[in-house]
Amino acid sequence: MSKNLIEIKKLKKEFKNNNSVVKVLNNVNINIESGKLVALVGPSGSGKSTFLHLLALLDEPTQGKIFLFGNSITNISEDKKNKIIKDYISIIFQNNNLLSDFTALENVAIPLIIRNQNYKNSIEKAKKVLAKVNLSHRLNYFPSDLSGGEQQRVAIARSLAADTKIILADEPTGNLDYKTSNEVFSYFLKLKEKNKTILIATHNRELAKKADYTLSLVNGNIKRKSK
Repeated sequence: MSKNLIEIKKLKKEFKNNNSVVKVLNNVNINIESGKLVALVGPSGSGKSTFLHLLALLDEPTQGKIFLFGNSITNISEDKKNKIIKDYISIIFQNNNLLSDFTALENVAIPLIIRNQNYKNSIEKAKKVLAKVNLSHRLNYFPSDLSGGEQQRVAIARSLAADTKIILADEPTGNLDYKTSNEVFSYFLKLKEKNKTILIATHNRELAKKADYTLSLVNGNIKRKSK
């Protein structure tokens, strides 16, 4: 396997706004290695979410290529796209994207069941993973009954259970207080120990410093900044 899990070549993303064109990403060339925790930083509106959505196959670039494990994932069929997302990519949004009508336990188990895993085994694995993020006492609680930090831990548990190679997190601590933000970030560090590749878009400079390195997105360009 290539050291570079994700390779991005001459990536451009533009949006049409009435009669004008908004250039969000401009000729981005960057590699992200396997087993790294990377912070994506930049001012609000710089395109961090857009970049994550491209990596997550939720959007298509205007130009350029994205490679995963050395294979292009740009302009592929919907079936192939869905399989890659299912097998390799987990996404954690700032608003968690938890299913409101399902309990914490069910929210974590559903990705496993979708992968055609045994229902009983999926429930048992979900329980074990929720225990790892200290939520054994919240298994049967609905998202609306959980605090912001607890909801985010459920979202992280869902990624842990899915056991994907890539985890993309869009401002996962943006709505959390200082203490809870650090607790949530500690779980990302644990994921890194499992050789996951984690890319976190964040405004939190203190948390960004704990990453292996930073990708700075400014004026459509992404530059790598080492510690």
